[in-house]
Amino acid sequence: MKSLVWLTILCCSTIVSSQSKPQNIFILAGQSNMAGRGGIINGVFNKVEPPECTPGPQILRFNAKLAWEEAHDPLHADIDPKTCGMGPGMSFANAVLAKDPSIGVIGLVPCAVGGTKIREWKREMKLYNNMIERTKAALKDGGDLRALLWFQGESDTTTLEEATTYKASFEKFIADVRADLAAPTLPVVQVIVTSGDGKFVKEIRESQQAINVANLKQVDSQGLPLQGDHVHLTTESAIKVGHMLADAFLQFPSQ
Repeated sequence: MKSLVWLTILCCSTIVSSQSKPQNIFILAGQSNMAGRGGIINGVFNKVEPPECTPGPQILRFNAKLAWEEAHDPLHADIDPKTCGMGPGMSFANAVLAKDPSIGVIGLVPCAVGGTKIREWKREMKLYNNMIERTKAALKDGGDLRALLWFQGESDTTTLEEATTYKASFEKFIADVRADLAAPTLPVVQVIVTSGDGKFVKEIRESQQAINVANLKQVDSQGLPLQGDHVHLTTESAIKVGHMLADAFLQFPSQ
């Protein structure tokens, strides 16, 4: 049954023409709360589209086959091998369009994978390489890389060492991404985590809040309602994070 649901979602996607390429490209990366776990019931995504996540011709998604298509949740359906639902991507894109109607077509490049640690996003690791390769392919036909949206860290709360070294790991990650994409001033918007798989949530939040890189803005998910597993955001919380990401991105000077 689950396979049939996924097949239906993927087959119903609308591949866009070469005349509809995005002008503004955003990387969505991190782990499950970026990939989206909202709206999943008994292991299957219940495809409901809140107004904040409504699809439209101005929001495109770069799929696993490296083609642009009209975006809709789950944005990470063919990227994250786990069951994906609603994340912050669609509400982010809709909020940016609402606040800046002249921005043009938005292209989202999903790269997040649930359950991943920051060490799995090191340069030359599979997740990192996939993100860089997908982003370069998305930029091949034009468009500007506008920002990296990052939501990750819940899996790095299991040991004190992982939590306290997160700052250095993330700063190195950003330096590598900017170098490999030839984008030395690439804006980054990071979500400060509110939950985790382990007990060192306080420590990783402190490590994340201490990160010091240029062109970085942070939004805090603390206090947002979580699902029963106490790790994943509810649909409403994911939408809120999308709005916070949009507000933060729009604070950057026009590139």
